[in-house]
Amino acid sequence: MTQTHQFRSLLEVVNHCDDFPLPGKDLKAYTARVNSLYHFRVGGDATTLGFVLPEVASKLARCAGWDANDKTTPRTLTLSGGHDHASRSEIIKKTMTYFKNKRTFGVLEKWRGELKPCYGSRGTVLFSIERSAFPLLGIVAYGVMLVAYTRNERGGVKGLWVQRRSREARTHAGLLDGTAAGGVPIHKKPLTTLINEAEEEASFSRDLVGRRAKACGTLSYFHTRRKEMGGEVGLLQPGVHFLYDMEVPEDVEPRSNDTNVEGFELMDPDRLRWEILAGNVKPWFALAVIDFFVRHGIIHEENERDFIEISMRLHRHLEFPVFGVSFLINLLN
Repeated sequence: MTQTHQFRSLLEVVNHCDDFPLPGKDLKAYTARVNSLYHFRVGGDATTLGFVLPEVASKLARCAGWDANDKTTPRTLTLSGGHDHASRSEIIKKTMTYFKNKRTFGVLEKWRGELKPCYGSRGTVLFSIERSAFPLLGIVAYGVMLVAYTRNERGGVKGLWVQRRSREARTHAGLLDGTAAGGVPIHKKPLTTLINEAEEEASFSRDLVGRRAKACGTLSYFHTRRKEMGGEVGLLQPGVHFLYDMEVPEDVEPRSNDTNVEGFELMDPDRLRWEILAGNVKPWFALAVIDFFVRHGIIHEENERDFIEISMRLHRHLEFPVFGVSFLINLLN
């Protein structure tokens, strides 16, 4: 198991996942951190799409179609080649394939062959990028998280179905995770992704999830990658997860259908809270559980000292294009 942290409070858990400096709490630290990084942009657009470590920017700048400028504040890394989704994606593919073959970056050792989108300021997809490569550019990742749960005879939450990640999983080996979860690939919508992940990981039928899963909003955070994720430490990973709850009867149980899932356990809220504080839970699933606890009244203003701050921090304002992103439109418009 990759557990390395123990926490004294749920707010510490939030701080662990959403650990990039907050301008509202410490503007000096935030400014210093932002100015120490390269701002990733696409040629012809001044919008910052992500933050890139200097050592990564210097390597990318040596490749065709990329330019770095360290004479400005902030410093910039620009994908200068390409003029549309297809041509930009081809440059990205060639660049990342080159580094994969050269074994330059550890994160590329986990190459998935799955493409994820990068959205621009107007919500359009600027390019597609291999899933394992997106942390190198610090762009926003979109994912889904399902929490299946049961109720007791009084109507309260009896237990949450959590999966135990395999000890051989690429990241967060052995930790607890959502009933089903995964990244939203290019061309896919969140609910479609959720249905696929629930079938793949938990053996839930597509009909069951389609009928019972309820959208419950999002959580957002800005995480700095640590060693338990594999690859380079310190890469920036802002994320948005679409959350879904699914109440199930007691005779419906998830079953492992994925080599990355060791098994499932129905945990009561008190036990799961203990596991979170013990550091045995994947960071963004810990946030999803805390959000679940808030929405279901398990934690509230009378039993949680940091309730107001926790509730606000689960929905971080990200400084990258997210507000124009819509899954109602054709993703490649």
